[in-house]
Amino acid sequence: MITPHFPPDSNAGTHRVRLLAPHLPRHGWLPTVLTVDPAYYEGVLDPRLLELVPPTLHVERVKAIPARVVRPFGVGDLGLRSLGGLYSRAAELLRREKYDALFITIYPAYTALLGPMLKRRFPIPFVLDYQDPWVGSWGKTVGARDDRGADLKSRISRFIAMRLEPRAVRAADAITAVSSKTIEEVVERNPDAGRLPSLTIPVGGDVSDFDALRKRPAKNGFFDPDDGLFHLCYVGTLLPLGVETLRAVLSGIAAIRDSRPDIYSRLRLHFIGTSNERRDGAAPRVRGLAEELGVGGIVSEEPMRIDYTDALTVQVQASALLLMGSSEHHYTASKLYPAMLAQRPVLAVYHRASSVSSILGSHSGELIRLVQFGDHDPAGHHSAEIADAVVSLVERSGDVHETGASSMDDSLAAANIAGALANLLDNVSGPAMKGEH
Repeated sequence: MITPHFPPDSNAGTHRVRLLAPHLPRHGWLPTVLTVDPAYYEGVLDPRLLELVPPTLHVERVKAIPARVVRPFGVGDLGLRSLGGLYSRAAELLRREKYDALFITIYPAYTALLGPMLKRRFPIPFVLDYQDPWVGSWGKTVGARDDRGADLKSRISRFIAMRLEPRAVRAADAITAVSSKTIEEVVERNPDAGRLPSLTIPVGGDVSDFDALRKRPAKNGFFDPDDGLFHLCYVGTLLPLGVETLRAVLSGIAAIRDSRPDIYSRLRLHFIGTSNERRDGAAPRVRGLAEELGVGGIVSEEPMRIDYTDALTVQVQASALLLMGSSEHHYTASKLYPAMLAQRPVLAVYHRASSVSSILGSHSGELIRLVQFGDHDPAGHHSAEIADAVVSLVERSGDVHETGASSMDDSLAAANIAGALANLLDNVSGPAMKGEH
């Protein structure tokens, strides 16, 4: 299982293999995780995240080109910086021991090129896993311009991706992804991929993460959960295509200000980690819009990404959790499953084509409120519905203690998701190919 991001790296991509690998042995597969030495990560490390990795898991780490060496040339992508080291160690492992399958997850996307490179030398089935689309909105409608539009660098990145993705897909023996829409789009771009076995496996959640948190309880640094106010918390990146969803939510809050001042006076909104950057001074993405809509007085924002365990602490101590999607159909938030495991009331605002809507739709009720929008009825048309949902959650807060995990579908548990992956690996490897271990 090749993943450049792995604990103690705090990048969102670190959790895909972290959640899957420990549960594979009970389904007949013994994983080796091949990743990058922490010395070569750019972000802040989270030692507590490393504590969530079982000591029995076999983890191999390699060197990468230091970011400081290549950043002056405009290159910082960890997939590129680690490609040589990961290839050399993977080849060494495959020469030394009989492996029955190769699982490579992206992002970063360039790591997927290891699939065809290794298959040219070793007869091993290769599963390509998409945590995000390789070719998506980046470089087409979204980029690094001040207005978040596509710029030259993002367009070049997209151009390269459209030419490299087919090479990896042609070498794959199966495709997995966090959403069925992502797989559909891969097949649209690469029609031959339609013949491949495919599987939708969400990121999922692991109750053991929360067990570890409860063994070492701590206060969050953003609000006092015992101050009698209602703290509605959003934890995670605010994507450019999610701004309109945010506008709809804040417009709903503005409506509450005008119609229910008693509720508004109790309400506090916290947006944490919105920039996905691990540095002080990261640009805020919520504050300006909150001020524009006249609700800045009850909205706080911490743009800098926080550690995973700190994010779990915020979720456990929140009065309710806010989950927001984007206008992209494939969008599925990895934060969904930890949010449900946090056992707090939830307000979710998502495109109805998103897998999040189908998952939460079966659980929607008084304490899990789902507001859905579409291509022809955008999020902005649902501000009144959002306002009603928030008012309902606040009014019920006095008798709410825990909710969420008891109603979470077992198929979202990391152990069961690993079981689904194991079944795919069984089919791809075949009884004739599968080794003794």
